Amino acid sequence: MRRATVRRVRRTAAALALLATATGCGIRGTSVPVDAGGAPSRVSCKAQDAAGVPEVPVGVPVRIYLVCSSGLVPVERTVSLPKGGTAEDRPQMARTLLTELRQQPAPGESLAGFETSVPEDLTVSGPRDGDPKDALRLNVRPEDLPSFALAQLVCTYGTRMPVDGERAAVLGGPDDAAPRHYECSDAVLRHPDTARNAAWGSRLPDAGKH
Repeated sequence: MRRATVRRVRRTAAALALLATATGCGIRGTSVPVDAGGAPSRVSCKAQDAAGVPEVPVGVPVRIYLVCSSGLVPVERTVSLPKGGTAEDRPQMARTLLTELRQQPAPGESLAGFETSVPEDLTVSGPRDGDPKDALRLNVRPEDLPSFALAQLVCTYGTRMPVDGERAAVLGGPDDAAPRHYECSDAVLRHPDTARNAAWGSRLPDAGKH
């Protein structure tokens, strides 16, 4: 046998031995580079009990919607109402809920991945003359709000103060435009950003007749 042939045989045997050793160590061969970068971050979207929210000795339990993992997730809160106020007082309840939405999430909520997109200077008031009785007026046109902020408002209001039994809200802005009907559907909860792209909000057929 020629020397070149012997060298090739030895090199082949050495390669096979190295492969057998790697296989025995549990290492699997690969023909492409491996990216050993960090694992993607994940959030739980489940706030811990007593997540740093100030306690209210006597209050009304409510559910607000915060942003988490590109969707809306409900968070339980307890709020206080002014003396004589009740949950049926829509404008006052709307202001109370808005206060909760404007605040940055508590530490435990932030650790779980919760955020809010509602502007700190947003305000809400009751209906004007000619508006539907369930309407609420914002100091910003609803269509000018960030899509996530509008979805937070609609779903929070629609859950606590349904409109005609629906999880919805009737919202208007500071101008003379008639309020519009916004429904908090399951699709809106999953993808709050797509609702705006689909011209979210329907005109009320009886607007101006109240």
